Amino acid sequence: MDTIKIGRFIAESRKALGFTQIQLATELSISDKTVSKWECGKGLPEVSLMLPLCEKLEVSVNDLLSGERVTVSDYQKKAEENMMNLMKENEENKKIFLVSVICGVITIIAVCALILLASYVEMPAIARILIIVFAIATAVLGIGAAIILDVKAGYFECPNCKELFVPTTSEYVKGYHTLTKRKLTCPKCGKSGMCKKRITK
Repeated sequence: MDTIKIGRFIAESRKALGFTQIQLATELSISDKTVSKWECGKGLPEVSLMLPLCEKLEVSVNDLLSGERVTVSDYQKKAEENMMNLMKENEENKKIFLVSVICGVITIIAVCALILLASYVEMPAIARILIIVFAIATAVLGIGAAIILDVKAGYFECPNCKELFVPTTSEYVKGYHTLTKRKLTCPKCGKSGMCKKRITK
């Protein structure tokens, strides 16, 4: 989906009704930063906010996902395109998540192999030090890549208001986590909790 086009449409619709970003955010019980993020094309409204947002902007969900007011003759075509785009986005999220897992596993195997090599194979001290440094660099780069991919793959669901959102990389790294959940602060309700990872909407 064209997030820039959708963001521009949200901004135009909001201004046409005389709302400021703060006023629209207040109506939806979210922060004005979230509205700004949408309008800058840096993300889409979560599923739970689609209908309330469309109601406030006096547009249909089809208009919103198309980034323009859809005529009656184009309605069916646009609805099908939007459904296909959503399915494509879910498939891409699954692929990105799989790549992040593979990246993490390969990194762990590579680092373990390098440490074993440095520990048990006879070699000059300088070579051993270089291998250990390389192992550390591999760990940092590999885990960093896996984190970036995992943040991009899907969403986290707030346990309090059921909002789906994508945290910043900084929030993701700082959050205490289990295999399927991570402690994050919801941008909608502002509460912190163990948010469940969701690959698809």
